[in-house]
Amino acid sequence: MTESTRSEGARPRLGRPRDWLIGGLLLAGVVVGVALTLGWGPLLAPWRTLSPLTLALALGLGALSYLLRAVRVYEYFRPQLEGRFVRVLRLSVLHNAANNLLPMRVGEMVFPWLMRRWLGHGFIDAAASLIWIRALDLHFLGLIGIFLLSIRQPHWVWLLAGLLWVGLLPLFGRIRALAPAGAGRAARALRLMANAGPVSTQRLLRVYGWTALTWGAKLMAFALVLRHFLPVDLWRVLLGVMGAELSSVLPFHGIAGGGSYELAAIAALVPLGVGPEEALAGAVNLHLFLLGLTLLLGLSGLLPPVRRSASEKSEDR
Repeated sequence: MTESTRSEGARPRLGRPRDWLIGGLLLAGVVVGVALTLGWGPLLAPWRTLSPLTLALALGLGALSYLLRAVRVYEYFRPQLEGRFVRVLRLSVLHNAANNLLPMRVGEMVFPWLMRRWLGHGFIDAAASLIWIRALDLHFLGLIGIFLLSIRQPHWVWLLAGLLWVGLLPLFGRIRALAPAGAGRAARALRLMANAGPVSTQRLLRVYGWTALTWGAKLMAFALVLRHFLPVDLWRVLLGVMGAELSSVLPFHGIAGGGSYELAAIAALVPLGVGPEEALAGAVNLHLFLLGLTLLLGLSGLLPPVRRSASEKSEDR
């Protein structure tokens, strides 16, 4: 067994002390900031008037987004994962929970680690594939952003921007053909990234379809919650949700997203005419919903044990 294989099978590092320190400071900042400005009691009070039906619908849509996320991973890695959807679902739930709870983006390492440990996929290859999946996330969110901005200020330029943005998508499916053939380190890295991309345009479009459904369910769930705390136009609410969710690409990410999630939401909402205090209240309550959903589904992902085959176990020896 090679050294690289041993490192792939090892547990992922859950962040350096510096990561936890920065993450803790961000979390403490939002806790203290809310206490000194809005007060936690008034901020949480609107939860008493939230309809149980609305909350149940939001939780159901959030859970659906987790399921669709797993379907996307399953489709992306076919045929390697054929017949192992339950494992993929559990992997996806735990990866998403780790990504939401751990500081400074270290939760992303759970995905390639579990792909290696549970499904026998190469750690580095899985990490490279995750970058492609994140690129599809950003592409779809960019498309939704263009659509929402066109609602805010209708103009033909938004249609042109949308068409050009969609026109970039087929290029993702042709990236393998552009992989360099050199033997240098840079060429090998580019070739690794290219080969981790979608195997065909047809596969790319199917994965992108699941990406759209995943984000559609998630955005609807979060918009239902945020609009209860922030009664403004739906397009403003959706842009606020998108801003908060884009905090997942920031290098600075608090413990459980504390601080970074709120800052990203406020940065999206305030330019749209929402007051800073109202934006902060909405962002914090939306974040609490996200954490509740994360813990609920994350704990469910820990319940059923994954039985590993003898061949899979032997790979780790």
